[in-house]
Amino acid sequence: MLYAESEKRLKQMSCGLILAYCTTLSSPVQASPVNCKSNNISSKYQNCGIQQDGVHDLDCFGKHHSLSFKTCMWKPGNRSSENTYTLILQQTKSYCKAHENITEFSKTISLFAKRNMTVEVLENSESANCTKAVFRGSPWSILRCAPPYDASFSRHSGRLHVNVSWQQKDRTVIKYYSVRYKTLSSLLWDKSLVQCQNGARCTVENLNSSLVYNVQIQCVTNKKCSQCVWSEVYTVPQELTSQPVIVNLNDTDIAERKGQRLIFLTWKFPSKELCDGYRVMIGKASGDKLRERIDTSQPEIRLILSYSAYHLNISAFNNASTSPAVSQIIPKPVDESRMGDGRLNVTAHRNTSFTVYWDDNLIKKYVCYSVEWMKKGHKAVEKSFYQNENNYRTLSSLPESLEPYKRYSLTLNTRPNKDTCNMKHINNSESIYGSTQFYFMEGFPVSAPTNISCYNVTLSSVVLQWLPIPEEDMRGFLLGYIIYYTKYHHTGTSTERNITVDPMFNKYELEDLESGTAYKVQISGFTKAGAGVRSTEGLFKTNYQVYSNHSSIIMVFAIVATMLIFGSPVIKRAKVILWPSIPSPRKSNAMQKIEGPREMELLESISPLKVEEWDTNSLQIVEKEEVIPTLPSTSLLQDDLEDDEDPTEITCDWFQSDTEDATEDLLPDRTAETAPDIQPADLQNTPFAFSTGYTTIEMFQQVMPQGLQVNTSTQATESEPEITDLTLLKSRFDHVGQFSTSPNLDDEDMSMTL
Repeated sequence: MLYAESEKRLKQMSCGLILAYCTTLSSPVQASPVNCKSNNISSKYQNCGIQQDGVHDLDCFGKHHSLSFKTCMWKPGNRSSENTYTLILQQTKSYCKAHENITEFSKTISLFAKRNMTVEVLENSESANCTKAVFRGSPWSILRCAPPYDASFSRHSGRLHVNVSWQQKDRTVIKYYSVRYKTLSSLLWDKSLVQCQNGARCTVENLNSSLVYNVQIQCVTNKKCSQCVWSEVYTVPQELTSQPVIVNLNDTDIAERKGQRLIFLTWKFPSKELCDGYRVMIGKASGDKLRERIDTSQPEIRLILSYSAYHLNISAFNNASTSPAVSQIIPKPVDESRMGDGRLNVTAHRNTSFTVYWDDNLIKKYVCYSVEWMKKGHKAVEKSFYQNENNYRTLSSLPESLEPYKRYSLTLNTRPNKDTCNMKHINNSESIYGSTQFYFMEGFPVSAPTNISCYNVTLSSVVLQWLPIPEEDMRGFLLGYIIYYTKYHHTGTSTERNITVDPMFNKYELEDLESGTAYKVQISGFTKAGAGVRSTEGLFKTNYQVYSNHSSIIMVFAIVATMLIFGSPVIKRAKVILWPSIPSPRKSNAMQKIEGPREMELLESISPLKVEEWDTNSLQIVEKEEVIPTLPSTSLLQDDLEDDEDPTEITCDWFQSDTEDATEDLLPDRTAETAPDIQPADLQNTPFAFSTGYTTIEMFQQVMPQGLQVNTSTQATESEPEITDLTLLKSRFDHVGQFSTSPNLDDEDMSMTL
């Protein structure tokens, strides 16, 4: 392809070169030349000379098909704008012809083909400033072939491909031609010429793809082309090496055109300034031979297509190169509304033939149809036909045999052209009528649903969910799922039950189950050929009969509220029972009854009590006025304690102290001074003993007579009926009894000193 300017120059030059041929055709109307001798030409123009600013570049040439006529061309001088020229032709001394009053810059002359020639062109021959130009040659040596009138270039992978077109009369005599080139910025042509055979493609190797080149072409000289002229300079742009980039593909249905869709595709090109436009090649993916070419100047295109799959190739181009194409597949949409809607039916007879049925009213409008069918993951196969009578068509001798257990999708397209069922163009041509699926032979599923899970388990129900069977494992149209379930027993004697589920669902709620029962479950699919493989056994268990979450929340709330209301008294009562308080001696009623005058006597009476490293269990102070001859037994105390209804009266004011500290702090050694009349009591022989180490003064007063000093030991038993030692005390005298246990005594466990 050429630039417009280059093509214009080439045409101008071609017309100039064939001027002789044009002049020859008009020669009958030209003035006849005159004899040089008759006009005395030699003396008339003897003052004309060759000057630099005068007429120049005289050139004569002819064509191989017209040896008797030659064309001479020249360039005018610079002295006058309105010049006249005289051409003098001389081949021999006796043959001289003059052509006068020429106003053009060329002249066609006739001569003898086998004689040498001398041609002179005189400018302003009648003036004193006459100039001339001279040409000498042989008619056989001036046979000239013109440059090509058309040339196109294409670049690819560092190569430049040249295609030329010669004039019709030169095409037969030109055998070879030469190509020379240089970069746009270079002043010199490359030293190596590329010679090519006429009629064959010429290739220039090892060019830089990113550079712009200048190119010239001329024929190779031969006997009939003794002169070959270089063509004008062609400018070849740089090679397009990058491909367009798809930006957006929008696929939308056309409401007013059923069965067709609008494709709006946009792209971008990195070197936009180098390209002249974009070329889109579109064809059907089914292998239809028609491929439509659409050129656009903008990086976008709108297409109206059917629902078939298409291949698009988009490339940028300029007058020398075409970029690598970017491929785009326009997929066949999954049209669920047309798939299996009953508008199409297919019956497979053999693996090489099937019949397609469609609506009766369709043949009233269309007579040209196209059927596409394909197996998933494979290329579609297409077959067009003409039908104007029946609403069905049987296709036989299929290009590929149908396979059993494989699903095929089929589409019926209508074509608007009635003169021929072959598409004339792809854009805005055929439209889809309907789609369906079929099997040549069906089988049962060879796999089962997977990822079976359960949720929403209740007392009597559970929801099962699974993944469907892959299409390639169905081997037929899936009619549904079968859920097999039974109670789980090691013996396996339970009756199996099953439920059929619609094939559109992948979950189901099993109901009417027993609470707290384990079940095993399996799922399989089934087709027209029967049930398929069962899934692996799964286990689930229904819930037990339990309170609802709301009841549990209410119960917890009631317990917390009860603890907040009644917790404090309960805690106090538990503390009294489990962790009894140790009474303080200072708060004892007995200690409070001790008056000031008697304090010293009391302390002196207990001064003999010296205990080292004893564990004091209790301290008792008794105030008595009378002598009691006998003591009640310990069983009486125990009965009183057991019959006491108020435990607080028994457990209050308990205390416990260390023997060593109590002895040193409360009982100083003043026995001899303050209590001379007090006799120590023998506690070992005292039959009275308490079951615990602590008691209160009130309890002691209930069981002890007033004025009696008691000696008791922890080793006393009920078998001792008598009290061996009694001491009479004064009226209103207080006694203090201290019970203690010493781990250092081997013979006695407890002693009391008064």
